[in-house]
This record gives sequence, structure tokens and C-alpha cells, in this order.
Amino acid sequence: MSLETTESQMPLQPATPGQDDQAVSAGAPRRRINPFVFGMIVLVLLAAGAGWYIYSSHFEDTDDAQVDGHLNPIAARIDGTIMAVHADDNQAVHAGDLLVELDPGDDKIALQQTRAQYDQAVSMLRAAHPNLPITRTNNRTDLASQQAEVNGSEAALGAARHDLDSAVARLKESQALNERNQADFARYQILYDKQEVARADYDQYKATAAAQTQAVIANQSAVASAQKGVEQRMAQLAQQRSNIEKTESNAPLQVAIQEADIKSKQSGVEVAQAALEKSRLNLDYCRIAAPVAGVVTQRSAEVGARISKGQQLFMIVQTDDLWVTANFKETQLARMQPGQHVRIHVDALADDFDGTVESMPAVTGSRTSVLPPENATGNYVKVIQRLPVRIRFNNGQKDLDKLRPGMSVEPKVHLD
Repeated sequence: MSLETTESQMPLQPATPGQDDQAVSAGAPRRRINPFVFGMIVLVLLAAGAGWYIYSSHFEDTDDAQVDGHLNPIAARIDGTIMAVHADDNQAVHAGDLLVELDPGDDKIALQQTRAQYDQAVSMLRAAHPNLPITRTNNRTDLASQQAEVNGSEAALGAARHDLDSAVARLKESQALNERNQADFARYQILYDKQEVARADYDQYKATAAAQTQAVIANQSAVASAQKGVEQRMAQLAQQRSNIEKTESNAPLQVAIQEADIKSKQSGVEVAQAALEKSRLNLDYCRIAAPVAGVVTQRSAEVGARISKGQQLFMIVQTDDLWVTANFKETQLARMQPGQHVRIHVDALADDFDGTVESMPAVTGSRTSVLPPENATGNYVKVIQRLPVRIRFNNGQKDLDKLRPGMSVEPKVHLD
């Protein structure tokens, strides 16, 4: 029989009271917590809590932040066909580097056409310039000539009036002589009838009276002719004075017409020059260069593609001008201000960078969203708003060139 069987068949004896207490007393002594140690632990915990509270009150941090930068879209400024592409996605470029070349054939022809139109407009303007002084000279000459004609007509009118006066005087003289000769002839007629004078004397007086009568008639005709001459000279003078008035009235208008024609041709030159400059620009636009330095992304330009004006071909990310947009809660901004030091942890690089608060926000993020909240309708629930604070990376730090817009960061702003 085995020992195990013997032990299992042995009857169990009940323990007597007091044996357990004696066994416990015989074992290890009971441990009691030292009040001094307990107090020290409590003090350490309180000190740690107070220290953490004091430390945390000197900074504000958030995990709702990311790296931001300028994203420059590169678009075509004219319609054209892509002839060559010199950049690809994720390629670093410098300002002025050639990105795309468009076929310049059509733009070269347009430039030649606008240059010819500009030369034609300049030629027309040069031809119009002499017309103004010529018109002014012709007007002065016409006025002087017409004034001379008026002066001549006035002199001729004076002479005609003098001739009329002379003719009138001769008529009066002949009329006076005619009266005397007629009276003499009448007396001789009486004496001849009485046979008191000779026949020869009678015939002489008769002939003298008849001749004087004809002289009066002739002088009357001369007076009438002189009167007609005066009237003719007066009409001629009136016509010439009217011509002077017409020339004096039309001369400024003719000058104004020539000046307006020159201004019109000058405007034509300016229009042609603007078209020429535009054609030159369009030819330059066939070569699309990078306006800034950065990294190329979102390439859509392909050789042979027909593109239109304003079509985006690339996006250039400026990696030399980056900042952090940190969306702090409005309850964190009470002591925050520009110029405060910031420690920025970048998740992608597992590294920290130094920065400075550059500017405080102008509006909350929700107000600039596509559908801003309308608190005047429905049930209002107060929500703590977030405001974007701009933080600028300090220059001269290592690995700044590895930062990219969109990277998640955790900024910690050290409050003054």
C-alpha cells in the first residue's frame, strides 16, 4: 500500500479552537502604513499637480493645426497648342524657369499684321500734320487777298461816286448853258422874224442851242451811266465784304476740322500701338515661365493638347514661404498676441521647430465656411468657436525645406 493511500484513508481530526490564532501569531507580523510616508506621498502629488497647473497656465496648444503656404496656379494667358513641356509633378523649379512652350506661328503672323497697321496709322498721321499749317496759311492768305479786294472795291466805289458827281456837275453846267442858249435863240428868233439880225447870226444861235440840247442829253446819259457804275461798285463791295465774313467764319472751322482729323489719326495710332503691344505680349505668352520658386504639382499640360485662355496647367507650391494655421478655441486666445514664441511639433518629421505668432485672426472659421451657421433660427446650442491664428516659422532652422503645406502640426504657444 502506497503512502498516498495511507494518508488519504487517515481520518481528519477537527481543529481545536484557538489553533488558527496561534498559527497566525506564529507567522509574519501584520504590516501597518507609516503616517509619515503617506503624508509625503500626498504632498508630492499635490506639489506635482500645482506645478503642472502653473506650467500649463503659461502656454496654449492645439492639435487642430497644419502647415500652410502659397499655392500658385499656372494658367495659359492665350489660346494655343502645347509644343513642349519642361516640368513635371514634384519637380523643384526656380522663378523664371521655362515650364511650357506654345506654338507661336499664329501669334507671329498676328504680330506682323498689327505692326503693318501701326506703320500705316503713323504714316496717315504724318501726312495729316502738314494740313493744319497749310490750312492756317491759306486762310490768312485768303483773308488778306479778300481784304485787298475790298480795299480796291472801296477805292473804285469812291472813284465811281466822284465820276457821278462830275457827271452831275457837267449835266448841271450843260443845262445852265442850254437855258442860256435857248434864251438867246428865242431872242434871235424874234429879231430874225423882224428882219433885224442877219441870217448867219440866227443860224449860229440856232445851231448852238441845238448842240447844247444834245450836250444836256449826253450829260444826262453820262450821269445815268455813272449812277449804274456806283451801284455796280457798291454791289461788288458788298459781295467782297460778304466773302471776308464767310472766310473769317469758316477759317476757325477749317482749322478745327484739321485739328480733329489729326486727333482722330493720333487715336488711330494709339489703337494700332495698343494692338501691336498686345500682339507682342501674346507672342511672349507662348513661353510660360514659373513666376515663383517652388515645387510643381497638379500637372495637366501635355504636348499636342489644345488649351484655352485661363486654363490651369500646373500648381506651384512655394516651399520657401510657409506658415502654420492653428485653429485655437476662442477660450485660448485671451492672453495670446503677435510676437509670442511658439514650439511647433511636426508629425511627419517627428521633429520640433521654433516659430512666432505672426497675426491674430479676423473672423472665426465657421463664419467663412460655405454655409455659415444661422443662430437666429431653430434651437440655439452654444458651441465653442475656433479661430485661425497664423504662426510663422523662424528662419535659419534645419529641415525647413522638408516642410510641405497640409502637414499636421501641434503648436504650443508660450504666453508672456
